[in-house]
Amino acid sequence: MMSEPLRWPDEADDVITGDLTAAAAYLTPAEGAVVTPVGTGLGIAQRDAGAVGFTTSLGFSRKLDRIIRDPRVALAYHAREHGFSASPVFVLAQGRASVDIRPSRERLEAVIPRAERFYGDAKHGPVWDRLLREYYYERVFVDITLERVMTWPDLSASGDPQVTGAPWPGPPGPQRPPDKGAGPRVDVDRAAGRIGMLPHRVLAYRGGDGFPVVVPVELAGHDEAGLRLVAARALLPPGGRRAGLLAHGYRPQLVGLSTRIFTGWLEVSADGDAVYAPHTSKGFIAPPRKNLLLVSNGLLAKAGMWQARHQGEADRLERLAAANDNPRPGAPPPAAPT
Repeated sequence: MMSEPLRWPDEADDVITGDLTAAAAYLTPAEGAVVTPVGTGLGIAQRDAGAVGFTTSLGFSRKLDRIIRDPRVALAYHAREHGFSASPVFVLAQGRASVDIRPSRERLEAVIPRAERFYGDAKHGPVWDRLLREYYYERVFVDITLERVMTWPDLSASGDPQVTGAPWPGPPGPQRPPDKGAGPRVDVDRAAGRIGMLPHRVLAYRGGDGFPVVVPVELAGHDEAGLRLVAARALLPPGGRRAGLLAHGYRPQLVGLSTRIFTGWLEVSADGDAVYAPHTSKGFIAPPRKNLLLVSNGLLAKAGMWQARHQGEADRLERLAAANDNPRPGAPPPAAPT
């Protein structure tokens, strides 16, 4: 780990503090990667401390479990829609995460006014306060101390990247195919149709030094072998490996969010042809109206927290964090976005 905080360049700062969303990737026990969208418009980025982050729900305990067990994570800032950055660059930030499972009330309250810049005014009143209590105040913070920030000149990640922090390790070697076979396990036609309707697509895999790598990809067709993907030169390493694929779209303030998340097997030939065989698929579509979205979020948060409390997830995750030398951080309130 780096002894001094990593201070990312100005062109990356404009994106990190201005984007509404990012793609967050974490590792799996089988040396694969899962990539999922997260909202980043919360003012959590602290450039002087070399740290970024996001919030999530205790209801997503499997994701938190995996991050605690292997804290190497990545955030890819890959879409400029509905945020405050007009920069054309693609930013990949890699670092080590710590999970604040029981954040202070002060920290939770500090997020709300900063989030309003991106997501609109928070709802208040007797009914809204009761409905959204868990959604607003039962959050988990994932704080990421960065070790490397890479920027490419455009959102396709073409050309040579600028690397700040740890040197780029180069492409990883191929992995052993899964025991159950590397071919598709979900309907490829349906997967292609769902991906084709969404504007943003990124793929994640375990990089040469173990950190997740997240890169933009395009869908170029499909057949019985899987999804045909296209990426800029040298972004996809040759050989086979486990990989995660994310396709998503959203409207202003993250209203009308539509997401499809895959895990699967990526095979890249020596001449660069890439085939992705999806093994699992999940997703959701959020209501396209703000009030309906908040009602949905509030009810989902209540259900998730009830289940998490019933199963003792907070205590279990804290014990796991202590066992993995990843104690709950005493993080200060996040800095205001610039």
